[in-house]
Amino acid sequence: MKIIDSHHHLWQYSAVEYPWMGDAAGALKHDFLVPQLTSIAEQNRISGFVAVQARQSMIETRWLLDLAESSSLIQGVVGWLPLQESKMLAEQIELLAGCKLLKGVRHVVQDEPDDDFVLGTNFNRGVEAIASTGWVYDILIYARHLISTIAFVDQHPNQPFVLDHIAKPTVKAGQFDESWAKGIRELAKRPNVACKFSGVATEVRDKTWDISSIQAYWDVMLECFGAQRIMYGSDWPVCLLRTEYSVWKKCVEQLASSLSNAEQQAFWADNAIRYYKL
Repeated sequence: MKIIDSHHHLWQYSAVEYPWMGDAAGALKHDFLVPQLTSIAEQNRISGFVAVQARQSMIETRWLLDLAESSSLIQGVVGWLPLQESKMLAEQIELLAGCKLLKGVRHVVQDEPDDDFVLGTNFNRGVEAIASTGWVYDILIYARHLISTIAFVDQHPNQPFVLDHIAKPTVKAGQFDESWAKGIRELAKRPNVACKFSGVATEVRDKTWDISSIQAYWDVMLECFGAQRIMYGSDWPVCLLRTEYSVWKKCVEQLASSLSNAEQQAFWADNAIRYYKL
């Protein structure tokens, strides 16, 4: 079966360029480049990847596109564009609209001090401006942002959205995140929103985790989005903060084992291919 990893990162580590890697992120403070990605693919039978921005810089976006041009493993890029700067954004759209490997755009909303950032006028104008390109907008938020995100999505009914990391619920033994589940059920009513089952282990607050830690979150996502709007992602190498790539993939294989053959193919590859036009 073909497998597309819809969410991974690459970087040449620099403390200045990646300040979000704090003291607890020692496992990430290394270079993660195409040779390491190739090794991951060979060990885990991955056919292709979608590379996602890790810093808000046009330099990084162009660097990722260059890597994708040189590696058939990287089948698409979700980059960063200056969505709030209308003149600069228009220039970048004109330059990149013909770039076949740019599949989407993302802003690191989770780090914005204003929890209602996605409702900002300039930001929404920027999202409107990318509508004609066919690019996906990747939503990176915490669960607390779901209410404002639903209002944001409703402003763009024709824009394809993909929710990263199931909106990062607080995963803790014996304390299911009911507020997250309520928000997800409402967001999933919007047919232009799909979701990556990725980055969940990183949100576990307990010292250890296993499939039982995240089973309930998988169940909610499958119930709400169905097998046609949920896709596999690893969030490698960020996942290394809590788990190895192969451990995460095996866990997801167990979770997805009850799906039919057609649903499995949709989850593991076809949905990512369709949404990102790989």
